[in-house]
Amino acid sequence: MYIAMNRFKVLKEAREDFEQRWLGRQSRLDEVPGFVAFHLLRGPEREDHVLYSSHTVWASEDDFIAWTKSEQFRAAHAGAGPSKPLTLGPPELECFEVVQALEMPTAGQPR
Repeated sequence: MYIAMNRFKVLKEAREDFEQRWLGRQSRLDEVPGFVAFHLLRGPEREDHVLYSSHTVWASEDDFIAWTKSEQFRAAHAGAGPSKPLTLGPPELECFEVVQALEMPTAGQPR
C-alpha cells in the first residue's frame, strides 16, 4: 500500500469554507484503479491557522502516480483556485510506502 497526504494550513476564518469546498466536490477517486480510501482530517488549531490533511490510500505508488496524470485528477482539481485565499501557502505533499498495517477483521471473521 501507498499513502499520499497533503497538509494544509487553513486560515482560521476560512475553516468552514475550506471544509465545504472538500465536502461539495466530486473527487472521482472511485473511478481510478488502485484507489483504496480517502480521509479529510482536521488537526490542531494554532495561533493563525487550523491544520488539515487529505489522506489517500492506494494499492501501489504506481496507482497514485497514474491518478495524478488522469483525467479524473484534472477534473477533481479544476476548481482548486479559490477566489479568496483559504490557506497559508500551498499544500505540502508527503508520501509514504506502508511498511506495516494492522486492521480489525471484518464482522464475522475470527481474530
